[in-house]
Amino acid sequence: MIEFLLNNKIVRLADIDPNTTVLEYLRDQQRVGTKEGCASGDCGACTVVTAELDTQQQLSYKNINACITFIGAMHGKQLITIEDLKSGNNLHSTQLAMVDTDGSQCGFCTPGFVMSLFSLQKHQKTYDRATVQQSLAGNLCRCTGYKAIDNAAQQALTCPASDQFDAAKEQTKQSLKQISSNSEACPSIGKNNNICHLPQDAQSLADLLIQYPQCTLVAGSTDLAIEVTQNAKEFNHLISTAYVSELKQTTITEQQISIGAAVTLNQCQHLLHQPFPDFASLLERFASLQVRNQGTLAGNIANASPIGDTPPALIALNAHMILRCANTQRSELVEDFVVDYRKTTLASSEFIEKIVIPIPQHDFHFKIYKVSKRLDDDISAICVANYLCLDAAGKVSEIRLAYGGMAAIAKRAVQTEAALLGKTWNEANIEAALLKLSDDFQPLSDFRASNQYRMLCAQNLLRKFFYETPHSSEMTDNTHLATDIGGKMNMRISDYV
Repeated sequence: MIEFLLNNKIVRLADIDPNTTVLEYLRDQQRVGTKEGCASGDCGACTVVTAELDTQQQLSYKNINACITFIGAMHGKQLITIEDLKSGNNLHSTQLAMVDTDGSQCGFCTPGFVMSLFSLQKHQKTYDRATVQQSLAGNLCRCTGYKAIDNAAQQALTCPASDQFDAAKEQTKQSLKQISSNSEACPSIGKNNNICHLPQDAQSLADLLIQYPQCTLVAGSTDLAIEVTQNAKEFNHLISTAYVSELKQTTITEQQISIGAAVTLNQCQHLLHQPFPDFASLLERFASLQVRNQGTLAGNIANASPIGDTPPALIALNAHMILRCANTQRSELVEDFVVDYRKTTLASSEFIEKIVIPIPQHDFHFKIYKVSKRLDDDISAICVANYLCLDAAGKVSEIRLAYGGMAAIAKRAVQTEAALLGKTWNEANIEAALLKLSDDFQPLSDFRASNQYRMLCAQNLLRKFFYETPHSSEMTDNTHLATDIGGKMNMRISDYV
């Protein structure tokens, strides 16, 4: 049985199909303000907000896509929908702002925008346009125009009034604590021969995978649920990693960053900002905030997509994973994990425990370029991560060039690297190495890009990396400054390569 708050009402569910999405559940409960637009997490019409207790036992509000979130993910949380915002006859300040600024026309997308604004308002009390754009990037509107909605955000975030959720904060926290204390050691839901387990610790997860080796693991469901909503697939046996306490842990030392397999992409973005600002910038462009609030770094690796954004970055950084089966652990480089299209080295009953990213102990240059048809909420045509170390003479002492979208898997350009290793980092050697890219890759054409476009982008992005790093004749004490400046600008420029 799972237990959660629907606004302030306790809901207990046991006899329910685990393939049921939160959107389906809400509309069955006649909460029809939450809309279905795309059923794939792209448009935001289905946006709802969850509140859960963080590590400091404070409420953390997140906007998520109800259309690609399985109902089991609501265990131990408060679920808030558009119907809950109005207090008596008074509109919530986010709703009122949309009315006052003419932020709605047809109204279909409006509930989703309001819920994203509501979630943002809980985290931020001042208007910042960049933050608003990031928070609303997963909500699409086809008729109102974003200027009016931006004006609504400005009004909602300027001296926001306290609402009924603030007034009930302590009561909500106590209710969620009570649900947590009442929770079974391994909650589950099931119906029609379909079942989902929600283990709370790594040992329980390991035991379940030994008992049910043919099950399907689910983390944030931002990819898996699309199989249900778009392809009418039905999963008979799901085991969730989202509640495993050990998999939600992160540690950072001078030598490395360790990220548990259940840590969300949004959490990763904040964690990686200081040591690898380009990686954080990449995650800012990963889908939408709704997706990043649910999806995990481990999930993006495990789905083995050739256009996943994070594997090239992890490969370039020489990251590895700790994999576990029962009580046995092993280490696997991210580079070696995916062996073919959608195929990995993950053995039966094995799962990812954590991802470990080493922090270089010497000067290095690390840049990521993502090329897509639009800036936000889009899939890569090509994604490139470049890691470079130069010696005192300006020669390449270490280089890793990892590409997504250029082959059936994300992989390194090993022949291009070999052409540069030990060579002076200058334009002549770069131009010679560019010829090796066609030996490393024979990209396919699809609706995102042709093979010629992908190869041209790959070549131009290597040139771009060269120009954004110190050349052999320009090696100065300003190396870190140049890297920082490039890290802030390249994510925008690369869209127009």
